Amino acid sequence: MKIALVQINPVIGDFSRNSRKILDACHEAQESGCELIIFPELSLSGYPPYDLLERPAYLAAHDQALEHLCSALPEIDVLLGCIEKRVGKGYGKKLYNSGFLIRKSSVVQRIQKQLLPTYDVFDEKRWFEAGNVPGVIECGGLRFGVTICEDIWHSEIDEYNTDPVETFFNSGNRVDCLINMSASPFQRGKESVRHRLFRTVCTRHKVPLLYVNQVGGQDSLLFDGRSMLMDGDGIIKAKARGFVEDMLIIESSSWSGDLHEKAEENSLAAVHDALVMGVRDYVRKCGFRSVVLGLSGGIDSALTAAIAVRALGPENVLGVALPSPYSSDDSMEDAKELAENLGCRFEVIPISNLFNSFKESLCPLFGDTPVAPSDLTEQNLQARIRGNLLMALSNKFGYLLLSTGNKSEMAVGYCTLYGDMNGGLAVISDVPKLLVYELSRYVNRDKEVIPLRTMTKAPTAELKPDQCDQDDLPDYAILDRILELHLEEHLGVEEIVAHGFEKDMVVDVLRRVRLNEYKRKQAPLGLKVTSKAFGYGRRFPNVQNFQG
Repeated sequence: MKIALVQINPVIGDFSRNSRKILDACHEAQESGCELIIFPELSLSGYPPYDLLERPAYLAAHDQALEHLCSALPEIDVLLGCIEKRVGKGYGKKLYNSGFLIRKSSVVQRIQKQLLPTYDVFDEKRWFEAGNVPGVIECGGLRFGVTICEDIWHSEIDEYNTDPVETFFNSGNRVDCLINMSASPFQRGKESVRHRLFRTVCTRHKVPLLYVNQVGGQDSLLFDGRSMLMDGDGIIKAKARGFVEDMLIIESSSWSGDLHEKAEENSLAAVHDALVMGVRDYVRKCGFRSVVLGLSGGIDSALTAAIAVRALGPENVLGVALPSPYSSDDSMEDAKELAENLGCRFEVIPISNLFNSFKESLCPLFGDTPVAPSDLTEQNLQARIRGNLLMALSNKFGYLLLSTGNKSEMAVGYCTLYGDMNGGLAVISDVPKLLVYELSRYVNRDKEVIPLRTMTKAPTAELKPDQCDQDDLPDYAILDRILELHLEEHLGVEEIVAHGFEKDMVVDVLRRVRLNEYKRKQAPLGLKVTSKAFGYGRRFPNVQNFQG
């Protein structure tokens, strides 16, 4: 028989929109001769709905949408990710994260997710009860073992006492194919981990796997889709495109289908496409059409602008240069050239007069006291003037302000609260500085979009004469590696020093990370592309003094 794997881009809580997408896909699959269509985890509600699950009205709207959807479905078996209310008395959560098999307008089978993740960005035990019964469905003479996202990750995560996949095969019942309904967020390099994990499962049990993943941006989380069929030899025989909605048609007689994109991942292209999708979805789903951002002539704002133009079109991006007394002519020329290359609107608002006015107003209090090397007041004033002006443009024209700071700067606090940290979305706040350069070269792979001088000059904030980032920070190659070991591999001072780094430098970097937690708690939401981003998945107290 033919089976359709459908990755949709839902909006959380927009049940009518999500239902239309599901219904349209079902009609298309039926017209293609499919007997079974499979959707991702919680595809009717969108994933993750978080504490909306605590609202009775939300659950009622979900169930009403499901009832209406069932009555409108064509004659095709539908495996759909849904919220299920737990019936019966006893202790436990009130909900399951389930897959519903819908046949002839009725829900004929429910399969509950068994492994509920509580690490990083996940906290499913807050809302859901774990299932404990293996889910096997029958369709077209075949028996499918159904797993929901984390259920297939037992061997990789190593936090669970049960293995839902092994349970299928230890029960003695026949399973012809595995299904995994997922809402699995993207991070750089995760696709290769998936392939390795799935290959192990398929070759161990000599069965094919149908993997169906959500696609789209949801707050910080980016879902890459890339649904696939892997055969019993661990070979990818069909694969959907990444970062866009797509449908795969699978032929079960040969376990084959189409490769809509290459089986193996280009991780740099994937990060770029994830950020583009994340900007587009966040802006559009939040009800905006256009964005504004400051263009300094530096590489961070250049990459952010290039991503924004790719996501929204040049007509929906406003770049603003805000030169101070310390801004170089080169930087202003590079900002203008970037905007011309991108085709977006470009405006210049000098801030020197405003900066002088601030200093004059503060002079009676500041007096003639010599400025200490550690005094950043005047530098921060410039950043905050810029932040105010950009927010004024956002308010006046209804544009979403994009902030442009990278992960390396955010980690050590090399950014100004209520200044360059202003914004509604921090596009590259999970992109380390060296990856910023890699992505910029990727943007320029076919032609020069980001000016060459922007990519080759020393990074600088240009907030004082002859300033350079490396006057205050270690070389970015060193800084990024220390931060990766600390933030993503969770290593402390002595463990990082053992990797060959100078102890005083490591202590200073980790001190900065610790002391600037308060800034990051007030930063705009950022798009997650690494294994550990600042935000929901990294929960540290502001007030703490552990220095190890």
